[in-house]
Amino acid sequence: MGILDTIEGMADQQGPAANPGTNANVASGMMQALEQHPGGLGGIIDSLRNNGMADHIQNWSNGQQSSATPGQIEQGLGNTGFIENVAARTGVSPEVAKMAMATVLPMILAHFTNGGQQAPPQSGYSGMASQILSKLL
Repeated sequence: MGILDTIEGMADQQGPAANPGTNANVASGMMQALEQHPGGLGGIIDSLRNNGMADHIQNWSNGQQSSATPGQIEQGLGNTGFIENVAARTGVSPEVAKMAMATVLPMILAHFTNGGQQAPPQSGYSGMASQILSKLL
């Protein structure tokens, strides 16, 4: 089982029963979009912080289950093109992507950040895999 499969499985377990697989698909799309987003995860964190979600970032990076709404995701990332990129990659509407990202984004940030600061930069899925493994071991 690869790292992407692990993240997709975790995301799908957190999702609503009415849309099985949606969160997993969005998690996959987010991981792919992060690879090409200017600044990667750090760029996403900066955008969220600069748009009123600093408390959420801090809570998520510390593993606290502070929820976000699709509206907050749009507020934090709306001008970056990230939501639209994830939606296009997953074949869902931006509205569905925002709903799923409200569940998936906290999980990704919890795994890839340390106290609200981006983990040491690593590239590709192998870098992400080593970061997750270091959190789990």
